[in-house]
Amino acid sequence: MPGETVPITLLPLAAPLPLLLPALVASLRPGRRPKLVPELAEAAALAALLIAAATLALLLAGGPATSPLLGASGIGLSTRIDAVSVTMLALVSFVGWVVVRYTRSYLDGEARQGAFTAWLCAAIASVLLLVQAGNLVQLAASWIATSYCLHRLLLFYPERRAAQRAAAKKRLFSTIGAVALVAAAGLMILAHGTTDIAAINAAARAGEAPAGIIGVAALLALAALLKSAQFPTHGWLTEVMEAPTPVSALLHAGVINAGGFLLIRLADVMLAAPGVLAVLAMIGGFTAIFGAAVMLTQPAVKTSLAWSTVGQMGFMILQCGLALFPLALLHIVAHSLYKAHAFLASGGAVEQVASIRRPGPVAVPSVRAVGRAFVAALAVYAAIGALFGLAFGFDHKSPQALALGAILVFGVAYLFAQGFADAAPRLLTRRTTLYSAAAASGYFALQTLAEWLTRGTLPATPAPGPLEWTLIALAVLSFGLVAVAQALFPLWASHPASAGLRVHLSNGLYVNAALDRLLGGWTIKRAG
Repeated sequence: MPGETVPITLLPLAAPLPLLLPALVASLRPGRRPKLVPELAEAAALAALLIAAATLALLLAGGPATSPLLGASGIGLSTRIDAVSVTMLALVSFVGWVVVRYTRSYLDGEARQGAFTAWLCAAIASVLLLVQAGNLVQLAASWIATSYCLHRLLLFYPERRAAQRAAAKKRLFSTIGAVALVAAAGLMILAHGTTDIAAINAAARAGEAPAGIIGVAALLALAALLKSAQFPTHGWLTEVMEAPTPVSALLHAGVINAGGFLLIRLADVMLAAPGVLAVLAMIGGFTAIFGAAVMLTQPAVKTSLAWSTVGQMGFMILQCGLALFPLALLHIVAHSLYKAHAFLASGGAVEQVASIRRPGPVAVPSVRAVGRAFVAALAVYAAIGALFGLAFGFDHKSPQALALGAILVFGVAYLFAQGFADAAPRLLTRRTTLYSAAAASGYFALQTLAEWLTRGTLPATPAPGPLEWTLIALAVLSFGLVAVAQALFPLWASHPASAGLRVHLSNGLYVNAALDRLLGGWTIKRAG
């Protein structure tokens, strides 16, 4: 009966509700040490986490479902319960609870502690509403609300000029992205006659794509690229370090993933526009390489972590561009947990590094050792892949996924190069071989698990055509060349050109400065 199912399927909508109470109370007590606010905020975040756990139990017991709409004419609140929404709900509520708990002591005694807590709880509630959205109106509204709450958090220290400029630039890109998302939602509603996301995905999967599907996919891609700080609009993400550490943790471990979530949530729609996916793959792949290279030159911990996020978001967009949506979802979970811990523990990490004694001489690999290392790493990867193929079937391993695994193993090849150096002890060589096997095994195991958990919810990766094969080859070649250059860096680190390159990379190749000039002082005027 409808009366029996409505309370159950609407359960996830209860997750943001507890956070609204401390947000309201804190807004009325915006000053230092607001009475009961920290306790209420932590209890509300924990309640949201428990509701997420209950939603997982509901999914396991009853399977995927969409709740009835609380509203009229397709406008209102509804929730989609499936592997994607439950995963994101659990992730966001867990990270949110950790951040709120950390904030309780981190901001104790700040002059505007209450105001910060209010906007923090509102931001978490908005993201929770976003990731469970069952209709496009709720998706777009919570997307905009999340951006606004984050903007208020970035301006926690409004007197800081750098914070003002970063927030103004971020607002510009967020506004453009929001307009693109609203336009895409409007086109989908007009084409399908419904706001229900599950129905729109089902129609796209059945091949019922409207005439303007490429335009819709392009608008969705634009919104995702701007939200995830892709090249060349990445500058604001590296400039928001003026905000308190909890904001960095929430941003880099939660809000920044909204772009990838949007592509995953509407994966069937995106598959209908392979040309748009190709653009995503190229932009994401370049951003991943660019962000990782700049990260290695940053002297400050938080700035290095910010550039790491740029690279990681690029890799996630690359996965979406290659139609590896289950792996993109897995990437979001892994990166969020790692990055939240990295930011919240950054202060202690600096103290630990400062107390470590300098290591002795490091074995420098020769060109021949680097060559052997890459061959060995790929051989280990191929052997592990063959074993998984025999166990689970070779038909489950798409060429896109195999190429992505090869790119990941290139990172292990760098360790192999250290172990294959002439002066390296044999123990190091054995360890690097073990690490390579563990990395390859972990990749295939997690890939298999992600595909199994999302089967029926996310579309299978289609067989690659000529365009996809070109992108696969380009991605493997590009990441391979970068990995080889990194492994050979000790051989040419003393060259004068190396020092110059490091200076240019540490400044992000001046792309952000050029963008500031292109904007014609807009961010400066907005900051003032």
